Amino acid sequence: MSYLPNGLPAPEPESDGLDKPYWDGTRRGELKVQRCKGCGTFQWGPEWICHKCLSFDLDWHKVSGKGRIYSWERPWHPVHPALQGHGPYIVVLVELPDAGNVRMLGNLLGDPKQDVQIGAEVEAVFEPHDDAKSPFTLVQWRLT
Repeated sequence: MSYLPNGLPAPEPESDGLDKPYWDGTRRGELKVQRCKGCGTFQWGPEWICHKCLSFDLDWHKVSGKGRIYSWERPWHPVHPALQGHGPYIVVLVELPDAGNVRMLGNLLGDPKQDVQIGAEVEAVFEPHDDAKSPFTLVQWRLT
């Protein structure tokens, strides 16, 4: 069962293939982040060039999927027609300590009216959508 209702657009890798390793990783239950082979800097979102040293020599690095809530929001309004009547929900910005503290957005699973604490520890949860036209897996977050 998915956290959000059916009818939302399915995420697809960019046509240039830049984020394909991320989506391939999620299908295997792995969280991957870009890392520069030259200077070792992690970065998110995916780019063709390192944000720090401007190298084009980037790779994808598997990380633990453990992080902490850096910020959060509780939307009550539908931002897409499929979300009509499906609110509130919690969106978290998660900082990943084992990936240079890069931050990723995602939904926080559980009661949408729960108290959320900045700094709370979370872990990635991989939500497969195998029945989609192009199967994909979303990364959601849950408190640990």
